[in-house]
Amino acid sequence: MTDRQVVVGVAVVRDGKVLAALRSGDQGGWEFPGGKVEPGESEQAAGARELAEELGLRVRIGPVLGSGQPIGERYLLRVYVAQLTAGEPVLREHTEIRWVGAEELDQLAWLEPDRPFVHRLRELLADGEAISHDSATSGPAP
Repeated sequence: MTDRQVVVGVAVVRDGKVLAALRSGDQGGWEFPGGKVEPGESEQAAGARELAEELGLRVRIGPVLGSGQPIGERYLLRVYVAQLTAGEPVLREHTEIRWVGAEELDQLAWLEPDRPFVHRLRELLADGEAISHDSATSGPAP
């Protein structure tokens, strides 16, 4: 299969920390919350929609963290950095959530597809780059 459905993960940043969400069940582990991009929907719109549905958050989607990561044969994960604009996380689809700093990222058991994005995110958090106004409002071209 050559065309993979895009799944968007969102690294929500607030006060120098990122929101990590624990998925329950046999396939459980820590992830950047998000979900599948629907037909006719941009990746950024999907990320914002999924965060509203899953966690009750309003976010401003910013830059993508590197290239996509395959999830099996059918999906491709892309993780975007986002700025929290309104709301507090509400557990609807996850078992637990945590706000974690750069030094804590490696302490979580991330799901395999999310792991490649952790290193780049750690660099951004350590540099304060992920929370700057410019990086939070500028994203890739549609």
